[in-house]
Amino acid sequence: MTEQYYTQDPTCESKPVPCAFPYRGYGLNFMTDAGVFSKGELDVGSRLLLDALPTLSGEVLDLGCGWGAIGVAVAKANRETRVTMVDVNRRALELCRHNAQRNGVEALCLESDGMSAVLDRRFDAIITNPPIRAGKQVIYQMFADSARCLRTGGALYLVIRKQQGAESCMKYLMTLFHSVEKLDKSGGFWVLRASEPKEDTNDEF
Repeated sequence: MTEQYYTQDPTCESKPVPCAFPYRGYGLNFMTDAGVFSKGELDVGSRLLLDALPTLSGEVLDLGCGWGAIGVAVAKANRETRVTMVDVNRRALELCRHNAQRNGVEALCLESDGMSAVLDRRFDAIITNPPIRAGKQVIYQMFADSARCLRTGGALYLVIRKQQGAESCMKYLMTLFHSVEKLDKSGGFWVLRASEPKEDTNDEF
């Protein structure tokens, strides 16, 4: 059975592979690796999510950052942001630090199981391509924690494949946020924006 990328220390052999893609006028170059989500390419969901994002500013969190595609791209294209990238996977975080430097952006990279390391902080935007294989309880906890950690006027942006529970995900988000909207619905994915967190979020899922 293939090792899941949602693990602290991948045991599979490291096999670095480069990846490059354009984003809003910038040519971005990355190193990816085995044991980290989407080795060697920008996955379709992350591409749709990046393309759907508005211009961002302030404190931005890339939640479950993998090798840093989203966080680095956002930092490069939105100079008024201060980007933090978090992941439970230590190999992913090494790649994030390398890829931020490689692309000339500053970002804080932290080891974190979900949002555990940043629950005391507040963000203007939280962006995630959630680790579906980690299970519904894990990703729903990420959404609940995101609702608590958004500043006034902030939003959670996420992408999820329709066949992997997009409809039930949207229903759960509506228990946490007053506003949940679809920004894109193509390629079998939904890109969602959730804003205006409810004061009394429900931890039951």
